[in-house]
Amino acid sequence: MKCHYCDDDAVYAAETDGIKVGLCEQHFQERVEELADDEGLEALREQTEIDRAE
Repeated sequence: MKCHYCDDDAVYAAETDGIKVGLCEQHFQERVEELADDEGLEALREQTEIDRAE
């Protein structure tokens, strides 16, 4: 499987409703960083009172 964003081999894959998308290491890391910086995710953490591991 190839990365959804480039022609590199995918090292991670996600599947939803029968649709599978692969990500290479670089693009996976970029998506994780985007989620970590997302204000909506922070609001969700606060609402659900999820504590980050120290």
